[in-house]
Amino acid sequence: MEVGILQIFQNYQGRSRDADVVNGEKRIARLAEELGYDKLWAVEHHFTDYAACPDNVAYLSWLAGCTERIRLATGAVIVPWNNPLRVAEKITLLDHLSGGRAVLGLGRGLSRIEYGHFGIDMSESRERFDEAARMIIDALETGWIEGSGPFYPQPRTEIRPRPLRSFRDRLYCVGMSPDSVEQAAVLGGRLMTFTQQVWQQYVEGPLASYRASYRRHHGTEPPPPLSGDLMYCHPDPAVAESKGLEYMTNYFLTIVHHYELMGDHFKQVKGYASYASASELFRQVGLEPAARGYCALNTYGTPEQIIEKLQARRTLIGDFELTMIVNYGGMSQAEAEASVRLFAKEVLPELHKW
Repeated sequence: MEVGILQIFQNYQGRSRDADVVNGEKRIARLAEELGYDKLWAVEHHFTDYAACPDNVAYLSWLAGCTERIRLATGAVIVPWNNPLRVAEKITLLDHLSGGRAVLGLGRGLSRIEYGHFGIDMSESRERFDEAARMIIDALETGWIEGSGPFYPQPRTEIRPRPLRSFRDRLYCVGMSPDSVEQAAVLGGRLMTFTQQVWQQYVEGPLASYRASYRRHHGTEPPPPLSGDLMYCHPDPAVAESKGLEYMTNYFLTIVHHYELMGDHFKQVKGYASYASASELFRQVGLEPAARGYCALNTYGTPEQIIEKLQARRTLIGDFELTMIVNYGGMSQAEAEASVRLFAKEVLPELHKW
């Protein structure tokens, strides 16, 4: 089992200087290498305190020079906000700079705030993603990019420096809606989801759909999925529970605010019907019960409690890969680093045995 850290660059409620947020994430990235984590993921988000890493490939390129072993993953490149030619070029260069350690994660994006400031119609996101993602993947495979679609017409162009090797075994696609789950399977990517759904429902719904579609399109068994969790690890069970629930609830509320999950705008946006239904459910259930349910699914506790939770998940869904958000929701840098160290010392060796 592989375990990574997902860096979100959150400045919770604007309490810190952005410089301190960036420097804190840099410290955790170096720790991830030192402590034996397998991958370091970086988000792409823009404009707000929720998360601010506007160019994850640039950040990972810096990190390539500071590390030797850990793999460097985009979690994710939000395809509709980027030119596919530039994505293919930057990912290829990252692979060269890191000695072949680059991992490509692709996503579609959900934030009306971010789409609005880029001047891109969210209703075009599905078509933009499908068109550009195929161009990027083919370019990394062949060394040439071209496209005749309506959004990204591109004459045949060579990618230089040329790709080192195929990304087929290091391609991930975020799948949080039925259409995105299907597209992950079509593209041959590993399914990446953020932990927010009861695991039995996940197995019977998105994961079953992904596996069936992957077999249909590729004639082989799909790779294990990747789940993205919030994580807080502490040796005292009372502290682990109280602090874990505090920080996870805080983070959940930032999600609701940033993505406007209590609003009704998804009803008017093509390609986001599943989010419209989820927003309606949020309004019916209320924030407090939704937050409790969200926190219960994520990874907090003592090392022993965390291993037990993850083993129960594995029993339900089979083998899976894990990436964890470790600095969020008002947590101090010292708390985040202590949690990361304890997890690495007492949980990571057990998970690697899996």
